[in-house]
Amino acid sequence: MKFTESMLDNYSQPLSATEDQYCQNAICMVSDALKRLGFTDDGKAISPLYPDTYAYSLQLRNASNNRKIKLFVQGSYANNTNVRTQSDVDIAVIQEEVFITEYRSSGSIYPQSDSDYGFFTVPKAAKSFKDEVQECLIYKFGTDVERKNKSIKVHGNTYRKDADTVPCKRYRDYRGDYSKNESNYVGGVVITPDHGSRIINYPEQHIANGRSKNVATHYHYKKMVRIMKKMRYLMEDSYYPSYITAASGVNSFMLESLLWNIEDPWYLDNCGIYRKVFAFKQMITYLSSHKGSFKLYKEANGIKPLCANNEAYNNLCAFVDVLSSFYEYE
Repeated sequence: MKFTESMLDNYSQPLSATEDQYCQNAICMVSDALKRLGFTDDGKAISPLYPDTYAYSLQLRNASNNRKIKLFVQGSYANNTNVRTQSDVDIAVIQEEVFITEYRSSGSIYPQSDSDYGFFTVPKAAKSFKDEVQECLIYKFGTDVERKNKSIKVHGNTYRKDADTVPCKRYRDYRGDYSKNESNYVGGVVITPDHGSRIINYPEQHIANGRSKNVATHYHYKKMVRIMKKMRYLMEDSYYPSYITAASGVNSFMLESLLWNIEDPWYLDNCGIYRKVFAFKQMITYLSSHKGSFKLYKEANGIKPLCANNEAYNNLCAFVDVLSSFYEYE
């Protein structure tokens, strides 16, 4: 077997202190750029959303027009499950004062509307929030800025990593509220891409749930996630078409969410006693015997389904099947 205990132990290791600093530098650079729009951080230092995470966060405000922005590092860096040092740092830039609501429909027993909460529809802005953010980033970083469909990339240098800045609006789901309480909502973010339908994500719940899972499993969960992600990259970089195809059918977030659905006792029984080589093999065996449950699994945010459609389900099953042969072959 090619995979040794020392190799898997290396794959399971978290970010270095240097990469941690890169995350802080990335959010600071976006904050500095947005000050051109009149925003201020009131001299506050960045801090993580939760202890022992790299989900650094910063609140900005503009006193002249009551605008508010929340910045935070999301994705694999924020969740401390990154395994490729070249990976981009994802930074959410959330417009808080303008939000999108979700209500129970008029056909339900207890329908809702804006009037229940005193909300009103604001006129469409002359310039999109994404355009505003892009202009600020270009003013500060010039040709290092590249607009993408869902984000604005700032290419890195020796001081900072590549940063994917994701402008979005706050999403408020009030369907579970029956008391007309403005604060009683499930909060997410809405990304409006240049092309395609809007996307609703729950990055803050993802960070909180990942942290809770890691603590409950005595910190074995994220170690196994890093190993699983590394396996995907190794398959993707191999010379075998079957491995490459299987790896390209899933993404890192999908695999992180897949492992989030495994019950806590499994990590305690297997990862707490045996070596990682054995534990990871046991994980593959577990997933292979539970493929029928994948359609019931949730993303790591605990809200959205892990497999949005049959294609995603089939791709995930195919990856688990091929992973078994890849791990044994290597």
